[in-house]
Amino acid sequence: MSAHINVTNEDGVRVIRINRPDKKNALTADMYDAMAVALTSAKLSPDVRCIMFAGLPGSFCAGNDLEEFRQAAEAGEGLGDSVLRFLHALASGEKPLVAAVNGLAIGVGTTMLLHCDYVVASREARFVTPFVNLGLVPEAASSLLAPRLMGPRRAFAMLVMGEPLDAQGAVSVGLVNAVTDSADVDQHALEAAQKITKLPAEAVLASRRLMRGSPEEIIERIDTEADFFRERLQSPEAQAAFAAFFARKK
Repeated sequence: MSAHINVTNEDGVRVIRINRPDKKNALTADMYDAMAVALTSAKLSPDVRCIMFAGLPGSFCAGNDLEEFRQAAEAGEGLGDSVLRFLHALASGEKPLVAAVNGLAIGVGTTMLLHCDYVVASREARFVTPFVNLGLVPEAASSLLAPRLMGPRRAFAMLVMGEPLDAQGAVSVGLVNAVTDSADVDQHALEAAQKITKLPAEAVLASRRLMRGSPEEIIERIDTEADFFRERLQSPEAQAAFAAFFARKK
């Protein structure tokens, strides 16, 4: 388990909080593993009726830790087993997913929201998917889910061109349900999650299955993207982009 993932249960809601403030909640392999465990154990627990993702004020999730991506590239690897375990758990889980986005949501911090059923964002929230800028491709089945949600042109602008969305822009494309003040984001999301827990559980499950369709299709796309991602991570384009990024950091 990871010290940077805090998991609590609150009246039928499992809250999975990303808590790595010094790195703006960038995700490591240990953090992915911890979130995957929290999701899969919730699936088996009748006491958990809804799952809520949350971050910290100013940063929901800054995406994958780029140092780990660089190490994966040097080792000839791709997304890694920990990332795929989390993404598979995200796609195959049957409990409703709510997210409280308070600030930055970069990379997987945005694409994971495509799997959520209800998303609350702060007015300062900003959604960015810079995969192609790094010489990579989108992940988390976003190449399938984003065009379905917002249409292919807006999905292209976000996933390929890397155009950011602010909170209202995210509402306009269907990525976010509600926008509120930063201080109220977690409470608003928790209230939505608790409202879901009070609904008839079997009816929620059946309705969600009908709306989402086959999880196998989503998992297949996750795996296809992972194959492309591994290839791209070894590419000269990606190597040049990562070298430039770390040079700027120095």
